[in-house]
Amino acid sequence: MKINGKDYEIIDTLEYITLADSFIRENKIGSGHGEAKLYVGNEGDRLFQFFGDFNINCFFCKKDFKLFLEDSKQEYYNPQQEYVKAYDMAERFDKYYNKIEEISNEILRFQLYRVDVAPPRVYVNAESEYWTIMRTIALPNISYLSVLKLKDEKANISYYFRIFIDYKSDIVGYQMPEEKEQEETIEKDDKISEKKKENIIRARIGQGKYREDLLIECPYCPFTLVNDERLLIASHIKPWAKANNEEKIDPKNGFMLTPTYDKLFDRGFITFDDDKRVIVSPWLSPMNQKRLNIYTGLLVSKLPLDEKRKEYLKYHRENVFKS
Repeated sequence: MKINGKDYEIIDTLEYITLADSFIRENKIGSGHGEAKLYVGNEGDRLFQFFGDFNINCFFCKKDFKLFLEDSKQEYYNPQQEYVKAYDMAERFDKYYNKIEEISNEILRFQLYRVDVAPPRVYVNAESEYWTIMRTIALPNISYLSVLKLKDEKANISYYFRIFIDYKSDIVGYQMPEEKEQEETIEKDDKISEKKKENIIRARIGQGKYREDLLIECPYCPFTLVNDERLLIASHIKPWAKANNEEKIDPKNGFMLTPTYDKLFDRGFITFDDDKRVIVSPWLSPMNQKRLNIYTGLLVSKLPLDEKRKEYLKYHRENVFKS
């Protein structure tokens, strides 16, 4: 992996550290001022092997903070959760983005240490403005941290922290703001027939005519070759929320995948090159890559790929894949 022109070897990945409401500084749902210490798991060989003595050199990237805010803008401007101060979230978004823009460095370094809390729970903290920024821009329930353990050319170890947003976390009744807005626009559009409206809206969840047409082109999962329709998900390549109305229902903009591979693809943990080979995100740990038996360069010969799907895949690689 190359970061800011410097080469690193990825040693390990710690995935999906929840940013609880109690940890978040401003965009809170519940009461309380927020605690700077972060729960990362219970004591065990896995955690100690990853963090060592916990007094470690870490960094964020400025571009990741900006990307997180861009990805979460819809939630800031049209809150779907019951935030305590939902009335000024749009104003806060602009303030946060401007503050990050003013940071002169791309690599934002900090020291992480373990907090003195009785075992087995392990908490960490950092006395850093960048740690505070992360806590400030985070959103409860739909944001999380992942960490890469890296080794540079001189064998120095450092930890790359990145904040992500996950609109598809398991919140009952939650819908991505951009999807909700588009559904309302489609419903109000008098130029679209009622039948087409239904087809476009049902395509969001991989149902309706979109699914029927996609099954004709992709009657099985190219990884597993499972062809039982009950076990297949109609996954969009260019996400429904980012596609225009024709792309939303275009069967060329999709693959039929079994649930595990659908989630990997949909969340950007895997993508494909134009030669039907898998590209795996560094944010999926080597341990889980091994368990799933996937790796970068894996040939998926049954992947249905033509020039139109290659165009959609280019978008997926550049905008969905967690590179």
